[in-house]
Amino acid sequence: MLHKKREHPKEKIMLHPRNKHRGRYEFRQLSESTPELAPFVKLNSYDDESIDFSDPQAVRILNKALLKHLYGIDHWNIPSGYLCPPVPGRADYIHYIADLLTDSRNGNIPTGSSVKCLDIGTGSSCVYPLIGTSEYGWSFVGTDIDPVSLESANKIVALNPILDGKIELRLQKHSGDIFNGIIRPDEHFDLTICNPPFHSSAKDAQSGSLRKLKNLNSRKITNPVLNFGGQGNELWCEGGELRFVQNMIIQSKQFAASCLWFTTLLSKESNLKKVEEMLKKAEAVGIKIIPMGQGNKISRIVAWTFFTDAQ
Repeated sequence: MLHKKREHPKEKIMLHPRNKHRGRYEFRQLSESTPELAPFVKLNSYDDESIDFSDPQAVRILNKALLKHLYGIDHWNIPSGYLCPPVPGRADYIHYIADLLTDSRNGNIPTGSSVKCLDIGTGSSCVYPLIGTSEYGWSFVGTDIDPVSLESANKIVALNPILDGKIELRLQKHSGDIFNGIIRPDEHFDLTICNPPFHSSAKDAQSGSLRKLKNLNSRKITNPVLNFGGQGNELWCEGGELRFVQNMIIQSKQFAASCLWFTTLLSKESNLKKVEEMLKKAEAVGIKIIPMGQGNKISRIVAWTFFTDAQ
């Protein structure tokens, strides 16, 4: 059934002003640069070109097309069943942390390989380093506890010559450690970034997927297929994001002199007060909460530093 055609806003104003995804997806242009996307593009019930966002393969190919068309990544893929992150939201994080560094550099956006970032849980997609390198020329160290994820990320880096020498990947051998075993003596970073596991159990992760798919399909789903995929360690950990961020805060103090700004995404607003209390207890000198919004979803970046303004 064809519904009355909707008037779409020209820009997604909730996204960062420098985000390349503020406009609607240009499916014809994307299909020209990545022809394998074309079979997935259909007219939806509002007579608009779109894809089935509940189809994992369609979402993966859309990501591939976006990364090629907008960021110059000619070769990108991920193993079956691994997390396929929504590119616009990941780009938002990168732009907001660029602003964070800008504040301490006389209003100048920092660019070039001298800006060094540590990506905690880079995943098989390597998406944050890909965007950060393309948009600002930063250099990255990406870490993960999953060898399969790192193998995939290494393959992406190796297949794209524009990434040569800009992204290094390291295996975290101890799942309880975040910075220990990764940050080397006398090594310094401008930023750490992280998208922590959101859920507290496999059951919780499945319930979340059911809700998401129900919203996409407007009908009850009982046997979910994850449209954005995700392995267990990508989707959940004991205690959920709050426990993960708590561990990150505690461990960051040990490496206080090794990084200017520690940052992480925090999805649940209900966790914010506890996280701020943890940061004060850890004696963080500066704390910033940066709101972000994609569609109906509101999240935030939590950033903290142990350096004074003078330092």
